[in-house]
Amino acid sequence: MTQVLICGAAIVTLSMGIRHGFGLWLQPITMERGWTRETFAFALAAQNLVWGLTGPFAGMLADRFGAFRVLVAGGVLYAAGLVLMALATSGLAFTGSAGVLLGMAQAGTTYAVIYGVIGRNVAPEKRSWAMGVAAAAGSFGQFLMVPVENWLMAAFGWQEALFILGCLALAIAPIAFGLKEPAAAHSAHGPAQSIREALREAFSYPSFQLLTAGYFVCGFQVVFIGVHMPSYLKDKGLSPEVATYSLALIGLFNVFGTYLAGSLGQRLAKRHILSSIYLLRSVAIVAFLSLPLTPASVYVFSAVMGLLWLSTVPPTNAIVAQIFGVRYLSMLGGFVFFSHQIGSFLGVWLGGKLYDTTGSYDIVWWIAVALGVFAALVNQPVRETAIARPVPSTAAT
Repeated sequence: MTQVLICGAAIVTLSMGIRHGFGLWLQPITMERGWTRETFAFALAAQNLVWGLTGPFAGMLADRFGAFRVLVAGGVLYAAGLVLMALATSGLAFTGSAGVLLGMAQAGTTYAVIYGVIGRNVAPEKRSWAMGVAAAAGSFGQFLMVPVENWLMAAFGWQEALFILGCLALAIAPIAFGLKEPAAAHSAHGPAQSIREALREAFSYPSFQLLTAGYFVCGFQVVFIGVHMPSYLKDKGLSPEVATYSLALIGLFNVFGTYLAGSLGQRLAKRHILSSIYLLRSVAIVAFLSLPLTPASVYVFSAVMGLLWLSTVPPTNAIVAQIFGVRYLSMLGGFVFFSHQIGSFLGVWLGGKLYDTTGSYDIVWWIAVALGVFAALVNQPVRETAIARPVPSTAAT
């Protein structure tokens, strides 16, 4: 279990840490290339959508053949996407690299794949905690990588910084050796279901539908803030350092928030944890928009949002495992995450679109508030108990 947690945490640290700083590239790239903010935002919106679309397939492959091969392929795609992102000179090429390639890479190197391995190798009574540890590692990566990426851009330029990050992404492949599983491990858990049967069961189950709807909101909120917050703060006259510290604080406090959510999931109803997180996000955004904007208010908001940032991830995935078991956890987690990424697409794209149309991010901020209330409500009816399956006649005999 220790090896799985260490290697899984290291991969999530790299994969989530690198992407968390992409908002720092918005102004340098758009200014040098002469693009609108919507061009940049659309590419990252496409990245999130492709990540969501390919996530279930990456999960299927990981569930059937093991996470190792998927992680290696994802690491290579990650490196290629970062290099081509630096070289792109048109909006279409930028969308192909920063959008399509990096979206596919993230599908194969982040939570859905890692959590499948954790689910199969960690006892049920420690599963939520272990998922919290992995999510906290990804959060630490955000805290660590944002200042590193900012320093790389200042020291070498934005293009060279992407080349360096591409080399760093290749480290995912050797770390993945620590997550190799015996071939029998993928079929030894849960009932003898086919993929089609597992999907039919999940999508017809109301609690799965509600979890999926709530996760849409999570994606909308965090990706809008993560990508557009640096530009929002600069537009308001705050220094670039405030934006960098803001993202770093989100990452730092996210370490504590995700670990706490995973730990609390062992003792409290996970649906209540999720509802509280979404509601508190809305309250935090309202307070942030209502109070005078200063560096201090930005840092307080970032710390609060950091506690709530990815803290939805451990309880959401733990509920999926609790209801359906772990045999198809990567695949089912990938489908739930697809909803998250549809929300991410809309959050990041609407941020750029409405800014170019109105000259302000205000409308998107208030959409994020309303969606948080919606997610708090839809998570309350979720049932966390294992789904009742008919007993096979041979077993009954």
